[in-house]
Amino acid sequence: MEWKADWNLRGRMFLTMFLLAALYIVFIGVLSAMSVSFVFIVGIMSVFLIGQFFFSDKLALRSMGARKVDEDEYPELHRMVGRLSQQADLPKPTVAVAETNTPNAFATGRSQKSSTVCVTTGLMRTLDQDELEGVIAHELAHVKNRDVMVMTIASFLATIAMFILRWGWLFGGGRNREGGGAGILVAIVASLVVWIVSFLLIRALSRYREFAADRGGAVITGKPSALASALLTIDERMDRVPERDMREQSEMNAFFIVPISKGTIARLFRTHPATEKRVEYLQKLEREMETA
Repeated sequence: MEWKADWNLRGRMFLTMFLLAALYIVFIGVLSAMSVSFVFIVGIMSVFLIGQFFFSDKLALRSMGARKVDEDEYPELHRMVGRLSQQADLPKPTVAVAETNTPNAFATGRSQKSSTVCVTTGLMRTLDQDELEGVIAHELAHVKNRDVMVMTIASFLATIAMFILRWGWLFGGGRNREGGGAGILVAIVASLVVWIVSFLLIRALSRYREFAADRGGAVITGKPSALASALLTIDERMDRVPERDMREQSEMNAFFIVPISKGTIARLFRTHPATEKRVEYLQKLEREMETA
């Protein structure tokens, strides 16, 4: 199967990005109308964007306690990543390992030439070779699709909204006493609305991109069933993750191949599609490959 666009999926991603852009334009307009300095808005936005863009990979690895490993330490893992990178027509990424029983993996990095693929020791102990290849291929598809860059750009203005929301709550009281309470209140309400709506839209965008990475991973290996099997295995094992590990690693959900989430509320706002939906999608791809 050739690496080709899923236009139905791309259409949904484009619509979500369009809605995000429209939301942010309205947000900037509201701040400008409230006499918030345009230079201040641009300055704060630029600082956050640069910080997220250049340091998100380091922060992601640090939050997981992951470290870069060389070929002498993990020769089989390096060979697997190198071979799959060639099949995906990508430069070989940096390989990292996180010492944790949680079976998971993620990719990070601002470009195809500066990417990192990280797997956990729990994942390597849990999956067989075909399943592990499927997971790594999925992560390489994220790199090929530049998903880290896309999600960074999509999310940084939501971060700005939260910053302004917190700033407003901290300093709004003083403004109220000086008679400027109406403006700061509008800014707080606008920031809250932007943050809530963008929170939901970004999660929808993340779910669409997971489907795209599943397709890309299946194309790289030619084995959609292996990735489907890996997803089911990881999902089953995730229910056994201790609560302490869940709390420590839950902030990485957007990066993981399968998120750490328990309970109805967590699943409503998850960054990934339900595993059952992903498996159905991969089974459909398997049938397409068999009839191609």
